[in-house]
Amino acid sequence: MRTAYSVQTVRTAEQALMARLPEGALMQRAAAGLAAACADVLRRRGRVYGARVVLLVGSGDNGGDALYAGARLARRGAGVRAVLTTPGRAHGAGLAALLAAGGRVTEGEAVAGAWGGHIDLVVDGITGIGGRGGLRPDAAALVRDFRATGASFVAVDLPSGVEADSGEVLGDAVCADATVTFGTYKPGLLIDPAAELAGAVHLVDIGLGPELPGVPDLEALQYADVAALLPAPAAESDKYRRGVVGIVAGSERYPGAAVLAVSGALRGGAGAVRYVGPGAGAVIARHPETLVHAGPPHKAGRVQAWVVGPGLGDGTEAVEAVRDVLAADVPVLVDADGLRLLDTAVVRARTAPTVLTPHAGEAAALLGVPREDVEAGRLAAVRELAARFRATVLLKGSTTLVAAPTGPTPVRVNPTGTSWLATAGSGDVLSGLTGSLLAAGLAPSDAASVGAYLHGLAARHAADGAPVAAQDVADGIPAAWRDVLA
Repeated sequence: MRTAYSVQTVRTAEQALMARLPEGALMQRAAAGLAAACADVLRRRGRVYGARVVLLVGSGDNGGDALYAGARLARRGAGVRAVLTTPGRAHGAGLAALLAAGGRVTEGEAVAGAWGGHIDLVVDGITGIGGRGGLRPDAAALVRDFRATGASFVAVDLPSGVEADSGEVLGDAVCADATVTFGTYKPGLLIDPAAELAGAVHLVDIGLGPELPGVPDLEALQYADVAALLPAPAAESDKYRRGVVGIVAGSERYPGAAVLAVSGALRGGAGAVRYVGPGAGAVIARHPETLVHAGPPHKAGRVQAWVVGPGLGDGTEAVEAVRDVLAADVPVLVDADGLRLLDTAVVRARTAPTVLTPHAGEAAALLGVPREDVEAGRLAAVRELAARFRATVLLKGSTTLVAAPTGPTPVRVNPTGTSWLATAGSGDVLSGLTGSLLAAGLAPSDAASVGAYLHGLAARHAADGAPVAAQDVADGIPAAWRDVLA
């Protein structure tokens, strides 16, 4: 499990650890890890000895980390020059260490002139995890100038200018090729748009683990976590013991949504799929094993979970179908058109679990805010939706997040996926898959997290760098499932 903690939590843990260590030992640990990562970058570009390295140094501890790491690189034969973005306020001991190792302090223009514009590596130590807002104009101009040289950028702890706790980017920020973070991940390294600026993230162990609380702010499942959650039939299982998921989806205008939702559901671990809706002909033609019913949903037969909404439309029948499903005393997943037909009071009053799976536009409509606000502040949006509806919320997008309605529980960040998933119908497959996992017995947050993980992994398998259609994603779920278990 990959975990992330807020700035305040990290600060408290650092203070507790520093109280037990010699003065400066924690910064030396961080600097050693940073220098090793920078050396790896330089070796990929050629070699460490003779490389040209620029340190962009602010007034905080990140600047001190950069200076000490620069001193280590200088002792290995690299040419290291520090550009102080806040002259007179740099970390004194770190600056002395750099100068003693043969490094220099200079202006940005002087570096470019002395080296003819050829720079191998820029280390971003401008601001730390406590920074707020974007870069100041002079620092932003400096970053642009050095970026134009073609140098690799390594950020210290996180790219300067991004919000550590939320992943928001409120102004100019460094776009790093790699980020070296210390002790634990920070939320901004896992959530877009900030995560997109972090590049490859390397975690350096500085001994912070024992000081961190047991419940993180964010967590990201990995293969072993997903494998432990996947449902598996026992020797005595039959199709009903494995769970039955009901799908209420599709319309005369969108019969394909029914087919895609059923496609995802059939591959999600439940023993059987019941379909209710006008797309029965299309569903049976594609998946003859589906149990179909004319409706209404409560007369279709017993299910362990419902999925309602994909391609449903907004007519009277759609409204009645959503109301019928929400009245059931089983877990319900609501997606797509179903989200537009929700009654907040009805959802909040349910005693059985509810899972909502909006994309940014649908989330914005539910919250009554512009879509841009959701995309810029995904973490705040998913938490607000979960609290407002008392439901588990899976917010789809470049960073898919899953938030539970009650705390203290961490928000889950899905690490799989591909931009090729931005294709019509892929969300219908995810709904069916997640609903099937609910019917198979997974808890709402687990079903949503595992569904998103498998869905993203299936898309990677199916796409392999090329465009992919929603049915390809559904067909790729078994391979993703086997990949996780292997």
